[in-house]
Amino acid sequence: MTASIQTTGAEVEAPRAGARGWWALIVLMLPVLLVSVDNTVLSFALPEIAIALEPTGAEQLWIIDVYPLVLAGLLVTMGTLGDRFGRRKTLLIGATGFAAVSVLAAFAPTAGALIAARALLGFFGAMLMPSTLSLLRSIFRNRDQRRFAIAVWASAFSAGSALGPIVGGFLLEHFAWGSVFLIAVPVLIPLLIAAPLLVPESRDPNPGRIDPISIVLSMATMIPVVYAIKSLAVDGPTWSAGAWASLGILMGALFVRRQLRAQTPMLDMQLFRRGSFSGAILVNLLSVVALVGFLYFVSQHLQLVLGLSPMQAGFALVPGMVAMIVAGLTVVPVSRRVPPHVVVPAALVFSVLGYLMVAFSTEDHGVLPLVIAFIVLGVGIGAAETISNELILSSAPAEKAGAASAVSETAYELGAVLGTAVLGGLITAFYRGSLVIPDGIPAGAADAARETLAGAYTEAHRLPAELGDALWDAAASAFGSGVTVTSLIGAGLVVAAGVIAAVTLRASRRH
Repeated sequence: MTASIQTTGAEVEAPRAGARGWWALIVLMLPVLLVSVDNTVLSFALPEIAIALEPTGAEQLWIIDVYPLVLAGLLVTMGTLGDRFGRRKTLLIGATGFAAVSVLAAFAPTAGALIAARALLGFFGAMLMPSTLSLLRSIFRNRDQRRFAIAVWASAFSAGSALGPIVGGFLLEHFAWGSVFLIAVPVLIPLLIAAPLLVPESRDPNPGRIDPISIVLSMATMIPVVYAIKSLAVDGPTWSAGAWASLGILMGALFVRRQLRAQTPMLDMQLFRRGSFSGAILVNLLSVVALVGFLYFVSQHLQLVLGLSPMQAGFALVPGMVAMIVAGLTVVPVSRRVPPHVVVPAALVFSVLGYLMVAFSTEDHGVLPLVIAFIVLGVGIGAAETISNELILSSAPAEKAGAASAVSETAYELGAVLGTAVLGGLITAFYRGSLVIPDGIPAGAADAARETLAGAYTEAHRLPAELGDALWDAAASAFGSGVTVTSLIGAGLVVAAGVIAAVTLRASRRH
């Protein structure tokens, strides 16, 4: 089996999918859209949830955090179980559970009940994404078709991310907060009807035995690591975050050791020795870090500094998401002729330029510069994500597609968490370090302003006009300086992704 992005003779001869395959692709996009919308829509409902359920500060954090913690912890396990018991079956079980629990979440009477529902959503959500990507491997055996299908898959993820703020803004203007969970039902019901008719079942023909210890170790690796990163983003470097990270690293070492010694491992660690696989995973991870970090501070700038509503801010980000989708689709014919170690770094040059455009925009010129910067960044991310996901799938044996897809999804989830924790944490640190509180500001208002830009915004509007304007000018200036430094660091991360691609993806031509 080749790991090359180039089309080989064997792949040209592989049978091409017919109309049923393309209809199956449309069906498989439904859970992709849902999960990506769900990643962004909840943040818009939090204020109403806080009013309705009156969660404590800790409970509010758990409402947000428990879903990605459970999801990240179970992705590899669910991908492996899909390989064993059937990827379509796993997808249908996940969709049924996700839809049912979404209804429970929508009508949760207490914060505790909502936290429990979010944990269950993470459990069933972990069945959805690896299944969709691995099923594409079995449906589209011809590599040219598979490249295009994966580009569509990645585009659906990008489209969902763009739709999240718009859908969330619309629903919350017309319905109660529970509506952001109920959208799962009309999306997943067509999947449950059409998937058994259009999507063929696939599984590993020679699965090994189930290894409960490996399952526990994989969860004990991911959950502490993700929790440590989130703690770092909220509280900064603490002993608690260090302890959780250390626990995750220790469990990870035990997991790897067990996989290397097992006759039929849950996750084949030999995959990571392939440059095309491990390199594509790192490109995937760093690309998502750059994307999520960019969205973190741009969304604040659009809403707080420029005064856009959440829905308006969502529409401002649409052109960048469209550029990401177009780039993901147009890179497919390019990748037939240009090797991945060339096309991925070339694409990521655009993302570096997008970050530099933000870093060196020292004056506020309104929405347009940020829209253009996100378009340029999106071109690079869209192309790189399509090629990296295709390489991850192609580098793994077909019977292990679920596990390989789960590793790809885990990189995505870690990238999303790191984007907020690292780049978001950096901009918060620079903001706090640069903020100079004007004379005459009450101590309570000053403390709130030092915490976050949103706190400064709220306090500035409570104070008399002259004091409020002075506080807000100081906060906006401090935030702007943080954006400059953080954008340069983000550009550096994208450069690192390009270098990794240039070095590691060169190996893909030799497999």
